[in-house]
Amino acid sequence: MDIIKSIEHEQLKNKIPDLHVGDTIRVHQRIKEGNRERIQVFEGIVIKKQGGGVNATFTVRRVAYGVGVEKTFLIHSPMVEKVEVVRVGKARRAKLYYLRDRVGKSAKTKELIGARIEDKEIIIKGEEAPVEEAVKTEETATEVVKEEPAKAEETSEKETVEDKETPVEEAVKEEPVKAEETSEKETAEVKEASEKKAE
Repeated sequence: MDIIKSIEHEQLKNKIPDLHVGDTIRVHQRIKEGNRERIQVFEGIVIKKQGGGVNATFTVRRVAYGVGVEKTFLIHSPMVEKVEVVRVGKARRAKLYYLRDRVGKSAKTKELIGARIEDKEIIIKGEEAPVEEAVKTEETATEVVKEEPAKAEETSEKETVEDKETPVEEAVKEEPVKAEETSEKETAEVKEASEKKAE
């Protein structure tokens, strides 16, 4: 049994969306057509969640052109690109099969007032990652300590370069003044031309 569990564990996604029955969601699904691959979006209400582990599924229902369409997606499928929560619904059951008999507005779930729309994700394979991150932070801390004296030398070099560039900066400051003078001359010429036309 351990061999099967280890193989299944490899197939699991690192993060899965936190879905609840009654939510209106938008599922981005990869679709292959010959050599091309595109993403198709399917939006509807989650009417049930089933299974566990690799076999966990959720079913989404929507009404398209007066016809009810239900699609069942594997949560850990590589074909499911991402899942967005559009609206948080209020449901008091685990399976919302009664929505199949409803038509119009009653075919929707009530919106849970005051609920935040968040794309929460449940981390499944995150046990190994924090240990590696802790090691990396220690290494970066030692690198920062080593780089501080080097930065002090760089700042002293920058100060000397800035002292050399002062005449250039003065020349640049004078150029906008010249531009303002030319614009004043142009406005004076335009006024004179308009006065001549008025006469």
